[in-house]
Amino acid sequence: NCQHTSRLLYPTPKPCYCKRIHSDAKLEDPFTLAQKDLNNLYDDIKKELFVSKSELKSICDYYFDGKGKAFRPMIVVLMARACNSHSNLLPGQRSIAMISEMIHTASLVHDDVIDGSDKRRGKTTINEVWGERKAILAGDFILSAASVALARIGNNTVVSVLSQVTEDLVRGEFMQLGSKENEEERFKHYLDKTFKKTASLIANSCKAVSILVNSDPEVHEIAFQYGRNVGIAFQLVDDVLDFTACASQLGKPSATDLKLGLATGPVLFACQQFPELQGMIMRRFSSSGDVARAWQYVQESEGVDQTNYLAQHYCQEAIRQISLLRPSLERDALISLTQMVLTRDK
Repeated sequence: NCQHTSRLLYPTPKPCYCKRIHSDAKLEDPFTLAQKDLNNLYDDIKKELFVSKSELKSICDYYFDGKGKAFRPMIVVLMARACNSHSNLLPGQRSIAMISEMIHTASLVHDDVIDGSDKRRGKTTINEVWGERKAILAGDFILSAASVALARIGNNTVVSVLSQVTEDLVRGEFMQLGSKENEEERFKHYLDKTFKKTASLIANSCKAVSILVNSDPEVHEIAFQYGRNVGIAFQLVDDVLDFTACASQLGKPSATDLKLGLATGPVLFACQQFPELQGMIMRRFSSSGDVARAWQYVQESEGVDQTNYLAQHYCQEAIRQISLLRPSLERDALISLTQMVLTRDK
């Protein structure tokens, strides 16, 4: 046990902090706490994407309009401060927060092309406005700018940790294009894909900011595991919302994933009760009436509840991990963030 090597790990035996924090009247609001570190985040990203006035500039600035929730940079900043033994954020840590948002946005630009989406965050997608070719190039350009910013941090371990993210994103997207025959493999495939497409970015960004201030591998692992578990929970809730959130203009759920041929958690759980879903999953809901029938099966099954329980399980594990760090406002905010992940409705 190398606990003595790090002032950041909470000395064992430790009381369970989760209880105290959850009963605390004043839960730390993650957004407020991270706010001052995230000021001008989008302006700084635009500086990284510097191209003289051109169409490429307009495309790149389109999603960095400051209207995003900056969910990933917020987690990264809070993790950085929870790992810092002094209170200030290092410039390299703030760069990682920025890079995480750039990689995330580049992946959205590419995803929209793959999915043929026409709406994103209430705006018309880049591929709809400028066409698919330019959208792909813009996504590549944002990724290349992120790589330049990453190299500038000048830490080889951090470069290698964050380079893993782009590899995972591509592999995850490939996994999403395929499906597995047997049920057990299919669930594992789904969770692996979820890690690669969503959680890897959060996990590795959290790990990267911890590496900059701490040499203890235990701390790096805690940061990684917190990000991994929160990231998977975030996506599971997302997959549930596809079945439960009402698309305001339609007045009925969007079932976007089904239309894309994707079997997410609620469908995979529903499959245990309604084996008829098996065939639909294999043909990616491509036959006439598949989407509506699959949607109905999910409504009649425990699929949504079971996916929510699974998300709770991942959040509990995230809390268990982060509670190993010494107490701080930021650590507590990361704990209350898990609750926000579970209860969000859009």
